[in-house]
Amino acid sequence: MPTTASSSTYSYLGPAGTFTEAALKQVPEAAGAVWRSVNNVGEALADVIAGRSTAAMIAIENSVEGGVSATQDALATVPGLRIVGEYLVRVNFVLVARPGTRLEEVRVVNAHPVAYAQTHLWLEANLPGHGHIPASSNVAAAADLLRADRGPGEADAAVAPPGITDHHDVTVLATGIGDNANAVTRFVLVSRTVPVPPATGADKTSLIVELPVDGAGALVDMLEQFATRGINLSLIQSRPIGDALGRYRFVIDLEGHVLDERVADALLGLKRFSPNVTFLGSYPRADGTPVEVSPRYDDDAFVDARDWLRGLVSGVDPV
Repeated sequence: MPTTASSSTYSYLGPAGTFTEAALKQVPEAAGAVWRSVNNVGEALADVIAGRSTAAMIAIENSVEGGVSATQDALATVPGLRIVGEYLVRVNFVLVARPGTRLEEVRVVNAHPVAYAQTHLWLEANLPGHGHIPASSNVAAAADLLRADRGPGEADAAVAPPGITDHHDVTVLATGIGDNANAVTRFVLVSRTVPVPPATGADKTSLIVELPVDGAGALVDMLEQFATRGINLSLIQSRPIGDALGRYRFVIDLEGHVLDERVADALLGLKRFSPNVTFLGSYPRADGTPVEVSPRYDDDAFVDARDWLRGLVSGVDPV
């Protein structure tokens, strides 16, 4: 049985100073609450399921690298979760080392895999032939440099977020080492299943959908559920189901809310089509941009069409 949920605890990928913590700072309800630092996405979601935390902040997409596969796979396999909000954080990085280390002395770099992917061009240009050791988080990469039990072959430097010197006694060797100065990471706040909030007109809905067969036209059939209802997809990414080669699920973000007639109708179509549809939630867009909908796909168009059909069945001639 789950433990009693704490109404004032939020889990996030720590330790303090990570981009995930920066995303959690954007949640008004989290102000003054207990923030629980965890090591990975699985631990964060386990906190939510067990009731140790009310919600968890996790990274789900980056503007440079695309979807975060660990998060997408976890959301596909852990039942009883619901996305209740999204938050955007601009990301850039610095290269840090133990005090006294010079840039030309760096041979091995410690970095979170996503951070390394976003800085590899700078690293290859400035540290040719360097080695890479994966870290559990951007802050942990820097903290590892200060371990007392470090041995030979360990990292000489780390890729870390700006402001890392507020938390650890490291020296900044280079700033602005991100390959894309406009990089943004999208985070989502995940809770246990709750009723969806009201539609705002600037909403996003997240789904995970499996194809019924691995054959020609199956993906087109799935996409037609959205296209024929005027629904724009802001993200579609395939992930292996894992039970056999050629079996995939699709992680989908669409513009709109499940209470919108066109979105509800599309979900009904998907349910008839797919052996497994996971609804992850409808929530306000972080950028607040209203969703533009053609008049033939707005709620009134669907209601009018149903009224027309009812009239035909009841013997009332359409006007």
